Amino acid sequence: MRSASVRSVGYEGSVLEIEYVSGDVYQYFEVPQPTYAGLLAAESIGSYVNREIKPYYEFREVYR
Repeated sequence: MRSASVRSVGYEGSVLEIEYVSGDVYQYFEVPQPTYAGLLAAESIGSYVNREIKPYYEFREVYR
């Protein structure tokens, strides 16, 4: 995965977990599989997260 802001992503049972290059890790809940697939296919992962995930899904910080 190449991104200036996202180090890694994981997806299990509608929970999307994103590790940012800062080391912060967030879980986003009830994310549909097509949204996850869109993230993986996005030209800019950081932009996709800001546009398609952060505004719409509940989240919690799991590591800082």
